[in-house]
Amino acid sequence: MDIVPLIDALGESRVAALFGLLTGLAFGIAAQRSAFCLRAATVEFARGQLGERMAVWLLTFSTAMVWVQGAAALGLFRDADARMMAVTGSWSGAIIGGVLFGAGMVLARGCSGRLLVLAATGNLRSVVAGLIFAVVAQMSLHGWLAPLREWIAQLWVTPGGRNVDLLEVSGLPAGAGLVPGLAVAVLALWLARRNRIGAGTLIFASGVGFAAALGWVLTWQLAQVSFDPVSVTSATFSGPSANTLMYFLVPAPDLGFDIGLVPGVFLGAFLAAAWGRELKFQGFDGAPAMRRSMIGAVLMGFGAMLAGGCAIGAGVSGTSIFVATAWIALICMWVGAVATDWLVDQAASPAGQAA
Repeated sequence: MDIVPLIDALGESRVAALFGLLTGLAFGIAAQRSAFCLRAATVEFARGQLGERMAVWLLTFSTAMVWVQGAAALGLFRDADARMMAVTGSWSGAIIGGVLFGAGMVLARGCSGRLLVLAATGNLRSVVAGLIFAVVAQMSLHGWLAPLREWIAQLWVTPGGRNVDLLEVSGLPAGAGLVPGLAVAVLALWLARRNRIGAGTLIFASGVGFAAALGWVLTWQLAQVSFDPVSVTSATFSGPSANTLMYFLVPAPDLGFDIGLVPGVFLGAFLAAAWGRELKFQGFDGAPAMRRSMIGAVLMGFGAMLAGGCAIGAGVSGTSIFVATAWIALICMWVGAVATDWLVDQAASPAGQAA
């Protein structure tokens, strides 16, 4: 994969932004057409259901592992070079941040990635929540909330200045990461058949997983030939949302993968919704719904930065390369989401639906 001519023509920063745009387009189209949503899957689970949303999430989760581990086996990517693997991880951040994020996505009725997809279809509730998420994420990264985030994150960290590779510490051979991915994919397909999910939905669900692999491969390939250091990363929406917000607020912004990713997702979701005739303006039902959504966005913004990733960054991209803290964060997101649905939604309306 020779990208040197492309770099010579556009420059490294523009190529990074282009790769982000391509990854975002793939994610946005696939996520909109499949209605991929971790929040919806956790709500189904909390209510004793294993329906369409759970099948879609499991298929995305599993195919991301298969795509990424397959790319690694072919020499297109090396997970040890991924930024989230190469830096110190935080167990305490993953646990506390994961629970906060899980609770927040139930209150906001969507994780940060889902909010971006919905915003592109005309959902004004998601626009408001998404902007609040981005502001709080930036505050948690470099602003007033940064000291609190750093204090919690430093309570319990991974040893050796790096994160923990679950495949490496397990002593498993190369390619072993394909096994759990394929196993979960079989479960997802069984659920899909039981719920009579169409082939198109399944293809797009696996397309979300493909987008995660695409991001890893493209940024890794760029890092191999770039003169300046390049972060090997993939689809995630905590850091990129904050960085995209600041891109429009500072006088001399820097281009990069993050700056292409968020607009790419928005554009991809918009085009997919337009193609499916699903563009529709929607607003809040009232002040209580708006208050709930805003609180959820705040919890997600801080929780994602503390956990080291959102439902996509940690829950799909991070788990696909077996980053230990990403798996812990994902588990805690499930715990926080299920507990919030039990305590808030089911307590108020036992017959509520997983939308």
